[in-house]
Amino acid sequence: MSDLASSDRRAFLTATAAAETRAADAPVPGGTPPVPPAPGGAPARPADGTEAARHADRELRELLEEVDPGRIEDTVRRLAAFGARHTLSSQTDPEHGIGAARDWVHARMKECARVSGGRMSVRLQSWIQEPDSLVPTPTRITNVLTTLRGTSAPNRVYVVSGHYDSRACGAAAADGDGPRADDDASGVAVVMELARVLAVRRTAATVVLAAVAGEAHGLYGASHLAGELKAAGMDVQGVFAVDAVGGGAAGEAGAAEDGGAAEDGARAPRAVRLYAQGAPAGGKDDSPSCRLARSVRDAAGDTAEVDVRVVHGDDRDRWAGDHVPFLERGWPAVRFAEPGGDARRPCDVDHTARVARVTAAALWTLAQAPGAPAGVQVRTDELGASAELRWRRGTESGLAGYEVVWRGAAEPEWTHVVEAGDTVQHTVGLSGDDVFFGVRAVGRNGLRSPVALPARPR
Repeated sequence: MSDLASSDRRAFLTATAAAETRAADAPVPGGTPPVPPAPGGAPARPADGTEAARHADRELRELLEEVDPGRIEDTVRRLAAFGARHTLSSQTDPEHGIGAARDWVHARMKECARVSGGRMSVRLQSWIQEPDSLVPTPTRITNVLTTLRGTSAPNRVYVVSGHYDSRACGAAAADGDGPRADDDASGVAVVMELARVLAVRRTAATVVLAAVAGEAHGLYGASHLAGELKAAGMDVQGVFAVDAVGGGAAGEAGAAEDGGAAEDGARAPRAVRLYAQGAPAGGKDDSPSCRLARSVRDAAGDTAEVDVRVVHGDDRDRWAGDHVPFLERGWPAVRFAEPGGDARRPCDVDHTARVARVTAAALWTLAQAPGAPAGVQVRTDELGASAELRWRRGTESGLAGYEVVWRGAAEPEWTHVVEAGDTVQHTVGLSGDDVFFGVRAVGRNGLRSPVALPARPR
């Protein structure tokens, strides 16, 4: 890391802290050889996808119980009451437009931070957006950033975002009254509820809760935030864009009003789509974003409320969410969205609260677990009868050791795991031609990182 990058990283953390608010032996599926014994002669055990959820502690369960649908509803209603939260709408009217919405979100986030004991800070990230095809004149755009600084791994960052701007009809229709409760007051309500329940808690990694603007005009807010994090040299290991999660696919509240069907006829009141970009060529299930999505789905098992439907793609056709600028910078990023949603429908706050719990479970689990292993490599012998994996040991104080996982080459999920211990290498008696390997870190609290894949030898 260059001196400049180190300086920028310190500047980012200082800015957030100094903001105005201080306060089994069966064969592997696919015809692969029998599972070899783990060190000490014990067989490898199945790599159950809900393992991380089973390790969730009492504090996580308490956190999920504190998510309040009533507060989420209040947030959605208040944002909708500002009318057109259009990027080009008034920034000075105290009751209507983008400026009023910005100031209200900022004030509420500051209230959350006051009970954090100084661990949470809030700041306005503003800049002048130069004119382009959708912004006719230089326009100030502002993100509201709430940062909970990590206690032991402050440079490892997880971001949750929702966009508080909205658009009625045309991009230039600044005075059109488009309240957009679903798109995306619902996502901002999730972000704000996470700020409330996390303010009195500590996380090992840093969490950035962002209410961004300029989404409807070109993902400007998310792009600016991603650029700042990149310039600061932050280790962004997961981004969750929460966008249109108001249950437009027939949440219970909506069903009572207009039959409960989304624009494509879908009926799935307890489902949410999770868009995760696949790898560009082959192994589409193994991109960093897909591995992040697996962690979300595993953590969601602890809530037993939402069917997380992972979609291997950036987003719906003709859509682009605030996770995209983070993808463009090489970071794992996913987007939550209701299945087949229709942003014109009423917002079902119970569905939004369920998505908030899933997001909270994933965020808490990842922020408390060690970071994903780095520098993973695999070396096979000449006959391909075994594989040696190597990686760099992490420096986090809560790290207990590592696990090696694998699955048959035709399998979509990890099927087996062995404990490698607190080491930086492990040999498995399997051919790399038959299986895919991965390594994940394990914390002293029992929580697992996402799996890191080795670069396959050519």
